[in-house]
Amino acid sequence: MSITVNGLDELKKLAGSDLGTSEWIEITQERINTFADATGDHQWIHVDPEKAAEGPFGAPIAHGYLTLSLFIPLFTELLDVQGVTTKVNYGLNKVRFPSPVKVGSRIRLVGKLAEVEEVPGGVQITVDGTVEIDGGAKPAAVLQSLSRFYA
Repeated sequence: MSITVNGLDELKKLAGSDLGTSEWIEITQERINTFADATGDHQWIHVDPEKAAEGPFGAPIAHGYLTLSLFIPLFTELLDVQGVTTKVNYGLNKVRFPSPVKVGSRIRLVGKLAEVEEVPGGVQITVDGTVEIDGGAKPAAVLQSLSRFYA
């Protein structure tokens, strides 16, 4: 369930808050193949199910950057900022991929609004995110994302 805030003042009040957990999404071979086509990364460990079954993970795995690219749609399930004119993905402070995501796995995002700081014309938020794998001992990704919101 999404937290909705209206404007920068309400957003500032959320600093330090847990944002909750997104819904699970399945990582299908079709999604992996589409990402491979979009990026030109057709490494066999991602797109060749037969060869990947004999590889180190026993199945095809999602690209790490595919997992990372899903941060935004998962994050929008956690926080809805209204009453602003512009929302900008500002970048990342750090990203790690502790565990591969096998085809057929489900992932979700757990988020915390670590920091809200003023920037000219708006605010910048720092979100600590963990992308969990359903039933996994380790997360698929651990990241710190920066976004800016302008009045």
